[in-house]
Amino acid sequence: MSADAAVATSVFAGFMVLTVALGLLSVRVGRAAGGERGGGLADWSVGGRSLGTVFIWVLMAGEGYTSFSYLGAAGWGYNYGAPVLYVIAYMSCGYAVGYLVGPMLWGYARRHGLVGITDMVAHRYGKPWLGALVAVGATVCLLPYIQLQITGMGVVVSTISYGAISLNWAYFLAFAVTTGFVVVSGLRGSAWVSVLKDVLVIGTLGCLAVYVPVHYFGGYGDFFDRLVTEKGEWLTFPGHASGGLDQGWFVSTSFLNSLTVVIFPTTVAGYLGARSANTLRRNAIALPVYNVLLLVPMLLGMAALFVVPGLVGAESNLALFRLVVDSLPAWAVGLIGVAAALSSIVPMAVFMLVIGTMWGRSVLGLVPRLASRQKLGSQVVVVLAGALALLLTYTAPNTLVRLSLISYEGMAQLVPMLLLGLVWRRMTWYGALGGLVVGATLVSVLVFTDRDPLWGVNAGLLALGVNLAVALGVSLLGPREVDGRPDGEVLAGWVVPDGGAEAGAGMGREAGSEPGRG
Repeated sequence: MSADAAVATSVFAGFMVLTVALGLLSVRVGRAAGGERGGGLADWSVGGRSLGTVFIWVLMAGEGYTSFSYLGAAGWGYNYGAPVLYVIAYMSCGYAVGYLVGPMLWGYARRHGLVGITDMVAHRYGKPWLGALVAVGATVCLLPYIQLQITGMGVVVSTISYGAISLNWAYFLAFAVTTGFVVVSGLRGSAWVSVLKDVLVIGTLGCLAVYVPVHYFGGYGDFFDRLVTEKGEWLTFPGHASGGLDQGWFVSTSFLNSLTVVIFPTTVAGYLGARSANTLRRNAIALPVYNVLLLVPMLLGMAALFVVPGLVGAESNLALFRLVVDSLPAWAVGLIGVAAALSSIVPMAVFMLVIGTMWGRSVLGLVPRLASRQKLGSQVVVVLAGALALLLTYTAPNTLVRLSLISYEGMAQLVPMLLLGLVWRRMTWYGALGGLVVGATLVSVLVFTDRDPLWGVNAGLLALGVNLAVALGVSLLGPREVDGRPDGEVLAGWVVPDGGAEAGAGMGREAGSEPGRG
């Protein structure tokens, strides 16, 4: 191992130890603050619904800063240019939607003692088996996203070690570190580690935003002048050789993802961990500011066009790190690698935790022998889900962005069942399930037959349109079952800004009181 590799690897190893230590410390602090020793499922999966503004802000920012930020965003900037801006567009729009949806889901879950979207589906339609079915389907969509983070962290670790650590060992390290601290510390540990991650992300990207243009081009003026003159097609739609990712794709993808992100299981986990509805509103206002940093890896990817030309395929995802490794000292390479690795670990931990929670509550919870040991069952599923994703990483690798898009397009099909179902009493489980099956089938066919986008429109949005039509049609014209529960028990109301009571369906029910479940 070279001296540079030893320095960078040592910096990385030290921060990984710190990451695990923060996860363990969060458990002790949670107990000291009044949490139950050992905790229940709610304490482990949604942090006891006690996280304040700062922790919720950094935790939910993890949705925007994953391995995609350092690898995929730079890779798309390198390969295509303008289409990559869809990330900033959909996340900013999603936060606006989340300003309304987040408090609504938070109030519904808190009132009924629920810990995730599968819980909500089961309660809304009065069908526990429907929650279990959604858990299985959601897991299929989420596992590729865990694989994405394992792959991303593996590439980062192998690169910053100057090749001293092989990809296979780096993949295993990503799995081991993440599984170790999330099983013990749950959502609260992820929030604590998110603080460390955000400090490093903001610091490293801020420095790179100044260093790379000055070091390689003499400043932003010369960089942009060269970019406009020599690579102008990267700055307009459909970008360079994007294969049809033009304005129609941009608008449809931004719209679809802005709806999907608010019901994505990891986002909902952040909602449910909040101390109050106002915490979520404040975060919805503040989070778009964080998105400005996403411009940095996108621009650095385009800067790499001039510094390391000729990267093709998966190598283009390394555009940013090629700049870093070639010009910075080993200790700086190690720090940037830590920031990128934590940008994989935090979202991967929450994805694994969410899968565990869905199965522990909605699937294993249906088995009488296991109903009283939901937390233990959830922790076992976390390990199994991570191990399966690791196996997929070894046996079925794929490009980073492709995996991410498949996950979002699949999860988008839950929007009618969950959001429309929570505000419209006439939605039946027949309609919700029928729409979900049709939408999921259509999006799978379009994606896996390379018809995405279709007619210039994101395939997931087309499938969602058909899904919605089926759900409405079956609910209005199909069979119905009598549900004697009052509207306040079935539907979600709007939590008023003072955090007191809910308006609409839940009026008169105190949002701050929580049944003793979990």
